Amino acid sequence: MNRAPLAATADPRTSHAAASDYTASGARTSDKARVLAALQLEPLYVTSAELAAHNGMDRYLVSRRLPDLKADGLVEQCDDRVCAIGGKRAMTWRAVRRAG
Repeated sequence: MNRAPLAATADPRTSHAAASDYTASGARTSDKARVLAALQLEPLYVTSAELAAHNGMDRYLVSRRLPDLKADGLVEQCDDRVCAIGGKRAMTWRAVRRAG
């Protein structure tokens, strides 16, 4: 779906070009699918750092794709709590359960 822009309006042209290339290459869709699949397996709400650690993924990739998936309506941001990985308060996430 890729509804969310990856570069902010004020970002330089190079950032917009990189975002366009990332999307056009299919890497954005692939990364989002990996993050969503991992989140769907979690029995509880998790932070981005926990999701990354549980699945051997890069924490920054996960933390960037979760808002992207939220814009697509596939995940939702939940309450904050102390992250088991970082030890600080962080937002939690869960996959949206769809009927059928």
